[in-house]
Amino acid sequence: MTVLRDYAARLSQPTLAGGGGGAPEGAVRYDEVVGPDGSFRPPWKRLADVATRIDADEMRRVAGEIARFLEDDGVTYSRPGQRAARWRLDPVPLVVDGASWKQLEVGLAQRAELLNALLADLYGEQTLLAEGIVPPAVVLGHRGFTRVMARASMHDPRPLVLSATDLGRDPDGTWRVLGDRTQAPSGLGYALENRRVLSRVQPELYREADLHRMAPYLWALRSALLQSAGGDLPDPRVVVLSPGLHSETYYDQATIAANLGFPLVQGSDLVVRDGWVLMRTPQRLERVDVVLRRVDAAWSDPLVLRGDSQLGVAGLAEAVRRGRVRVVNTLGAGVLENPGLLPFLPAACEHLLGEQLRLPSVATWWCGDPDGLAHVLDNLEHLVVRSIDGSDPTLAGASPERLRLTVSARPWSFVGQQRFPLSQSPTWRGRTVEPAEVVLRTFTLRYGSAYRPLLGGLATARDGDTTVASKDVWILKEDTTQPDQGLTEVLPMTAVRSLPATVPRVLDDMFWFGRYGERSEDVLRLVLAAHALVTDYRTRPQSTGGLSLEVLMSAVHRLAGRVHEDDDEDLRSVLLDEDRVGSAAHSLAGLREALTGVRDQMSADAWRAMGSVDRARVVLRASRHSHQVSESAGRMLTAVLALQGVTASMIRDAGWHMAAAGRYLERGLQLCHLLRLTTERRGMDVDREVLTAVLTAAESAVTHRRRYRDYVRPAGVLDLLLMDPENPRSLVFSLDRLREHLSAQAASTGSTRPERLLDDLLAEVEGADVSALVAIGGEQRPHLVVFLDDVTAQLERVADAIRELHLATGPRPRTFGVLPTLTGVAT
Repeated sequence: MTVLRDYAARLSQPTLAGGGGGAPEGAVRYDEVVGPDGSFRPPWKRLADVATRIDADEMRRVAGEIARFLEDDGVTYSRPGQRAARWRLDPVPLVVDGASWKQLEVGLAQRAELLNALLADLYGEQTLLAEGIVPPAVVLGHRGFTRVMARASMHDPRPLVLSATDLGRDPDGTWRVLGDRTQAPSGLGYALENRRVLSRVQPELYREADLHRMAPYLWALRSALLQSAGGDLPDPRVVVLSPGLHSETYYDQATIAANLGFPLVQGSDLVVRDGWVLMRTPQRLERVDVVLRRVDAAWSDPLVLRGDSQLGVAGLAEAVRRGRVRVVNTLGAGVLENPGLLPFLPAACEHLLGEQLRLPSVATWWCGDPDGLAHVLDNLEHLVVRSIDGSDPTLAGASPERLRLTVSARPWSFVGQQRFPLSQSPTWRGRTVEPAEVVLRTFTLRYGSAYRPLLGGLATARDGDTTVASKDVWILKEDTTQPDQGLTEVLPMTAVRSLPATVPRVLDDMFWFGRYGERSEDVLRLVLAAHALVTDYRTRPQSTGGLSLEVLMSAVHRLAGRVHEDDDEDLRSVLLDEDRVGSAAHSLAGLREALTGVRDQMSADAWRAMGSVDRARVVLRASRHSHQVSESAGRMLTAVLALQGVTASMIRDAGWHMAAAGRYLERGLQLCHLLRLTTERRGMDVDREVLTAVLTAAESAVTHRRRYRDYVRPAGVLDLLLMDPENPRSLVFSLDRLREHLSAQAASTGSTRPERLLDDLLAEVEGADVSALVAIGGEQRPHLVVFLDDVTAQLERVADAIRELHLATGPRPRTFGVLPTLTGVAT
């Protein structure tokens, strides 16, 4: 029996054992796939021919491929205070037929229009408050109400551009609003990823569905943001403002920015001058016309909002008030997420729109109203008590007595909401599909003069308060000729060629992307060379391999210290321990972080390479065989080299040149470190073995063999690795390319400090005498030691100069929470 037929057979009635989510025991639920009579619901009947052929083995294959694709794409989500976790996608989509969706679509469009009118009224004329339709305490007592933006003279008829609404079905199959997301609606990027992955792993089911594609909606969003700019600008500048890498939805933000083609910026990348918002670039400050905000309003302007914020832009609120920048959604839109508004929306809809509210909300009682308070206190066991400002830690797990005391002390701060059993959908649990509660997040965009809901969305399968996985949302077309998203064409955007600008923060990430990429490669090559000697010494303990191995391991230990006495275990640690500074794992972690910082500018192929690194590490952890160390190191090296192929396809802008500069700078440093192995004499056989390992680690063994017929001697090795301008791994080649890529930066003039330092260093290296460097003094080559130390120090100075000239973003943001105390000043 296939998984869906087995699921249908097990459902005598669509229920979840134990009620789940606070619903009564044995509560009847609406099932999204199976009707009360055990047959498939209409949308799944269209898919039955394909869907019912999927057995458990096929479902396991699909689930495995989903996990691999998500890993390759680096899709993560992190809850506040937790490390980023892998995104989870269920193989079974949430499917809705076109006829059912049409009714919901009308309700969503009306709701967005209502929320827009409500937002304009609360920050403008405030007729709802004046006439008592909405109690002032509900609005003024909510932290999302941004008082500095409220002024009667300010009138923005469309302050709400993009909204999200969370929905759940009741036992009758009626969709009810659980909450609205208007502050900085997230999830659209995850919805795009879910669709991309599921369409690849279930192509037959996807083709059979004939569902609405999401791409036209993305085009509409891009157009809507460009149209949001004031005036008649030929090429308005739109940016996506992010809290940064540590935001729990950073992937979502970067994905949206990448798909829209707009820069992903942080607060430090922007500055306000004379009421205009400007973006820092290496050449100049460039005007910003539209900000797609993913930073909560309270943190968006430390000058007039939260003074301790380092995420926002000082003066942003004033720029908005002057109408010199458009913020999407407007500062203060978070007040609409207030559940205390839900009981008053029907009356507000009639007042503002002259219509009855079409889409019902979950039954809600505001405790600031005496009748509402009495109802909540009398029915605590049947209601969910929530703070109007969101989650309140004092409510979690509180007893009825504790709830009663808390609510009675501050009744205006709480609401009670009805518990009802959410609908359920089959969800893969590893061996079979089991029912799980499902919540649907929809998105609505103001496009042109009307609001358009996305025909799709992001669903989550839940087990009580625990999220099991996300689900793709398929809205089936009523007619095969129906255009995707109902959009026959997209509003005109701009025909002007946009010149992308790169902020210094991005240059910094690209610089370290290049450095960590090269550092990872060089350490992995060193590990491979050292482990080859480990294997050789294990089979021939009486050979010279023991001393040669000691020399190679000394290079590893100078980079990353020593953790294990056993060389095999120590090299394993170099590949796995991210906390071991200088190790390959540490460099790969730095590479991943730098790559994350420029996710919006990099191809998805870069994340496939990092996925290969992760899989190699998983295999190494699972195997204790010695050969697996070199196997995994080789796979990691292949993945890192693949990143060079990714960057080869990038546009030759300032970021690309900075990544290349970082790579060649680091190559010079790592080469100096590697050549330190040649500064001592240890005997002819050992020296030859060490020199051969050095050539292998420097990826120059084949070139040396062809040039010197495998006659390995110090002079030939140093000439190839230091002086040869045609060897891409040589020091001269690296310095020459570093000079070339630095000169491509906007701030470079030919006489800047990094260029001067580099010119002096290049002249010194080109003038070095190899015969003098290999000269013996006792057991060492003293001239070579001095030379390598000097080159290393000068390269470090070049790196510092690059940082100061090209990568500095100005002083770090300062908080305004506490004013400095002036002492010794007369008052």
